[in-house]
Amino acid sequence: MEQKNDKKECSNCKKDKFLKELFDTYLPQKDNLIQMLNEAQEHYGYIPMYVQEELSQYLKIPMAEIYGVVTFYSRFSLKPKGKYNISVCLGTACYVKGSQKIMDRLQEKLGIKPGETTKDGLFSIEETRCVGACGLAPVFTVNGEVYGKATVQKLDQVIDELMSH
Repeated sequence: MEQKNDKKECSNCKKDKFLKELFDTYLPQKDNLIQMLNEAQEHYGYIPMYVQEELSQYLKIPMAEIYGVVTFYSRFSLKPKGKYNISVCLGTACYVKGSQKIMDRLQEKLGIKPGETTKDGLFSIEETRCVGACGLAPVFTVNGEVYGKATVQKLDQVIDELMSH
């Protein structure tokens, strides 16, 4: 006897090759949610609403639950990040050594606040609590690359260089 596939058809899979591949890779089991979200975050740079909707249907999980997971883990983002995602560590060691001045300068220079992206899509800012480089405090990162013993001047230099690319 043939088994009927109870997988819900993905309405965006014809136009979104990534989603089709994701659904071909993972069984429709709730336990796969985090890994599927991780892959979507890597692919898109954030978790688009239509991806959450497709995951909800595919995994038979309410949208509210998926939204709860996406907003609980700082790894996931609901908004696209800039080409250059800049994080400033505001953990104790970095804060004591002046990371707030770096964050203030970053906001002033780019004209955005943490969690926002510049209109041109080039830069986004995040606050972090620890990047595990306390010995290099204060620290900021650009797309995961660590800049230690940071100063406002070093930040300006890095941003100016990124802007010139």
